[in-house]
Amino acid sequence: SSRRRPHLLLSPPLHQSNSTTMKAAILSACISLLYTSSSLAFVIPSSPLSSVVSSVSRRCTNVNTRTTSATPSSSALFALDPVTYLRTEWVSAALCTNQTPRSADVVLQLGCEDGRVVNFVPRTVREIITSSAESKDSPEGGGLTVACERQLKQMAERRRSASVTYSNQPADNLIDTPSSSVDVVISLQCAQRMQENGLNWKKSIREAGRVLKPGGRFLFVESVDVGGESYLEEVMKLSGMMDYDEEENLEGEDSDEDASEMRDDSSFDEDDDIEVTSPIFEEVGYDNVDMVLQPHIAGVALKAMDADLTSTQKKQMKSQEEEDRLAEMSLNAFERGNKKRKRKKTKKVAGFGGSEE
Repeated sequence: SSRRRPHLLLSPPLHQSNSTTMKAAILSACISLLYTSSSLAFVIPSSPLSSVVSSVSRRCTNVNTRTTSATPSSSALFALDPVTYLRTEWVSAALCTNQTPRSADVVLQLGCEDGRVVNFVPRTVREIITSSAESKDSPEGGGLTVACERQLKQMAERRRSASVTYSNQPADNLIDTPSSSVDVVISLQCAQRMQENGLNWKKSIREAGRVLKPGGRFLFVESVDVGGESYLEEVMKLSGMMDYDEEENLEGEDSDEDASEMRDDSSFDEDDDIEVTSPIFEEVGYDNVDMVLQPHIAGVALKAMDADLTSTQKKQMKSQEEEDRLAEMSLNAFERGNKKRKRKKTKKVAGFGGSEE
């Protein structure tokens, strides 16, 4: 059965907008950006397009800075596609705003690149935890860039809502974040950068599932294919739902083999030595991002309430649930019997009163 739930992701005005009007608005915005390229570093400091502009300016002025590392060719191609960039930014903002519960206190972002997450999440969030998708060979040694830390600080000071916990932990190894301690994990165009910088983007999804609290949410807006592999397929492997829209991303025997591996509780990658004994995500809603030149997908994954329990704990929980169910049935039966006895007693008293008259 299909697991596509576009109504979970975007508000109706955003998802049902007129395509012609939208395209015109995006093209006009792109033209404005190109005409104001000299100030792009201040308008969109972290965008791929701004990194290209800033790298060109550094070459012209021959000034060495510690802001960003060298931009790979794929990022340069992405920088030449502002239509996709603007659309994915819009979808990312809508997804974070609509799908972050008001009860959520702690949000973690995979691969922080700038300060946009501060504005994307609701004001009810109290803490934002960072992680890095930079290469270990970068000037920062794999940590957050100077530009990223500066933008996060500026955004937090301006909005005055959530506090930012700066962490240089890699996105594929969240060593500074305890298990089951985060309400929402966000991944916005992070997997491709991880692939380019030599990090394991598949492991970052498992790390997101580990640090999430039971019932927590994993929000993602990513490229459909990362390094020739499907991002959504990796999310589905952790949910045990490998039968999603077969016409889109999975083909025949490969999907059957992966599903059987999931049922047999086997590991996903032999090199990772990580075994999943039960599905981490109990439900996944997703949809393709429309009106883009490069295919992207947006989705929400809910962590299962029993994902962190061992097999023994799950048996105990099921046993306790069964005991509670039987106790509830016994109590209901006693209350029903008590009501019947009261009704009989009332009729009996009424019958004696009539005979005496």
